[in-house]
Amino acid sequence: MRKAPTWRIPVGMLALVTMLMIYGALVARYAAPWFSSWPMVAQMMIYALLGVVWLLPLRRFLIWMETGRWR
Repeated sequence: MRKAPTWRIPVGMLALVTMLMIYGALVARYAAPWFSSWPMVAQMMIYALLGVVWLLPLRRFLIWMETGRWR
């Protein structure tokens, strides 16, 4: 267990927020026009799926923030 904070935690949090903003902008710019004419229920399912997809690489990123290793 770590006793003192490391530089990885604030840098990781800034990187996470930045990447989420970029991901949201990319989804809004490029993915949304493809299904904007679909029924609302279908759009809701697509947005829910896209809202969960960004979580896939998050585990390794959080491990790196805590330990400094990717595994």
